[in-house]
Amino acid sequence: MTRTYPHPHRPSRRALLGSAALAGLAVAAGAGTASAAPSAGEATWPTEFPLPDGWLPEGIAIGGKPFAYLGSRANGALYRTDLRTGEGGVLYAGATGQVAVGLKLDRDGLLYVAGSTGVARVHDSRTGELLKTYQLTEATGHFINDVTLLGDRAWFTDSRAAALYGVPRGRDGEVRALPLTGDWVQTPDVNNANGVVGTPDGRGLIVVSSTPGKLYNVSLRTGHATEITLSGAADVANGDGLWRIGRTLYVVQNRLNLISVFDLDAKATTATLRSTITDPRFDVPTTAARFGSRLYLVNARFTSPQTPETTFNAVAVSI
Repeated sequence: MTRTYPHPHRPSRRALLGSAALAGLAVAAGAGTASAAPSAGEATWPTEFPLPDGWLPEGIAIGGKPFAYLGSRANGALYRTDLRTGEGGVLYAGATGQVAVGLKLDRDGLLYVAGSTGVARVHDSRTGELLKTYQLTEATGHFINDVTLLGDRAWFTDSRAAALYGVPRGRDGEVRALPLTGDWVQTPDVNNANGVVGTPDGRGLIVVSSTPGKLYNVSLRTGHATEITLSGAADVANGDGLWRIGRTLYVVQNRLNLISVFDLDAKATTATLRSTITDPRFDVPTTAARFGSRLYLVNARFTSPQTPETTFNAVAVSI
């Protein structure tokens, strides 16, 4: 069943951003700390969720309540699904020229969206209302790909440039550009920085470079990137979305239809492969979000025709 959500009374942007400031220094649950515990009935919840034909999904976000938000590369639209029933509907219709890739939901109900063409957006997750648009970079030569929440900023990756961008959480303010230095290697004409999460100590960011498949620990103070030494795996090729629970790091490797599970050391300088997760329902999964004892992933189906008639879905796996 698909339905379009009605638009109830909308709080003002000022009220939303003001309340968000109260939570601005907190690390959001979806950014890598534990999320909601499993409910008594979770085992009966569906593990597959249909999306509209031609949706072109890539990002997924889940907060403290059992609702998933999924973005569209076709026109920047947002879809909301009830994890308990699998029912969902279009929350934000999108617009020509808009894109929605990586997503993160803050505790105050603000949804941060990576917009690909140099853009980041902030939406009200209750109504879908577009609250603010940030032009992080020029559109040409950049790909704003994923986002995580850490401290008082939402941090966005740029797959085509050696920089991260920090957008103020729940308040007005200037965007902070953070050039990547140190061990960082920027390969031209391919996707580099992709998924991003906070480090276990909350002082930096872990960034995956899809090509050639490396993990980096990035200092928020200086932008210095230290390559994380991998043990038990040669690389994380096709690394896309990241999710962290404590010192356990989940790396979605999209075209390999695989999630690699790593144990991080205390300073996130070494990652030791513990296990891998795969599933016959995986069809180029890109990003992941956790609720209870499950990871939820979207199938981008990059190896299938990307047409208005192509079918898409999201799936859940136990962790």
